[in-house]
Amino acid sequence: MVVVGADVHKSTHTFVAVDEVGRKLGQLKVEATSKGHLKALAWARREFGTELTWAIEDCRHLSARLERDLLSAGQLVVRVPPKMMAQVRASARTRGKSDPIDALAVAQAYLREPHLPVASHDEVSRTAKLLTDRRDALVKTRTQRINALLWRVHELDPEHAPKPRSLDLAKHQDALKAWLVTQEGIVAALALEELEDVIELTARIKAKEKELTAHAKEHAPSLVAMDGCAGLTAAKLLGESAGITRFKSEAAFARHAGAAPIPVWSGRTDGRVRMTRSGNRQLNCALHRIAITQVRLKGSLGQAYYEKKKAEGMSNREALRCLKRRLVRTVFNLLTTDHNTHTTVEPTCQTAAA
Repeated sequence: MVVVGADVHKSTHTFVAVDEVGRKLGQLKVEATSKGHLKALAWARREFGTELTWAIEDCRHLSARLERDLLSAGQLVVRVPPKMMAQVRASARTRGKSDPIDALAVAQAYLREPHLPVASHDEVSRTAKLLTDRRDALVKTRTQRINALLWRVHELDPEHAPKPRSLDLAKHQDALKAWLVTQEGIVAALALEELEDVIELTARIKAKEKELTAHAKEHAPSLVAMDGCAGLTAAKLLGESAGITRFKSEAAFARHAGAAPIPVWSGRTDGRVRMTRSGNRQLNCALHRIAITQVRLKGSLGQAYYEKKKAEGMSNREALRCLKRRLVRTVFNLLTTDHNTHTTVEPTCQTAAA
């Protein structure tokens, strides 16, 4: 087996091939284009055969095109978290930092953790991911506009400041606009412009939310029906999982989501756990929202499990972490069920149409 580690940058990618014990076999630097990716693939096949595993540092936008090109060519691709790569490089005998050193560390990190989830070419989860990221970007921009607007209003008259976290609602927007049009001066004019931006961004955010909810209901209906998991949270889980079938088990999914509690007990403190800061923090955030909602939902299974853990002597945070770990199992099973249902129904529909 030959593992090809990739250190990705905006303009170039550096590849280092290693054998099964981590010895360096060769390296190549190519342009970060599809042509360069195919050149790297041809080099690896020519020098090391067809039994290849591509370990790519998971840098989202920088590695996305490389992943798609390799997956389209039928290659096995594994995403290596940057933190894991950095830990391997820090403990390596080779000192310093360079692109070949980083690519070697990526390959060796995969050899240390051979059960990392493989990448997949899943358009359903990719669509959810792109739409969710776009909505998050719009929300961030609206927050910046609202903050600037609030300072304008404070300068005009602090008593007319809207209620906290209320400017995403039309009635508060209209009330503020009705007052601003009666004011004179450049500050009021700028405040009106910023308010119009907020109104426009709110409309675009709502449109994206409807699109995301419809996408989640179509491809993950079981997840949407889960207590505490609305359409936006379901879309977040669908997009960040990037294809549930790439995980060998719910335990691997929990580790990827950073929801597997880390034991920290010794002696008479057995059973104590703490949170892990590794894993996909977006997945972890979505799981946290579901857990908080279920804890507050009277009569829910989540609330019963949470109270059970507290009765065992756990703190509120420890009980919440255990609940999140339990929710990972449920989310994994529901996503798997929805995936299997979708892939089973779709060919049947195509056959009927033919």
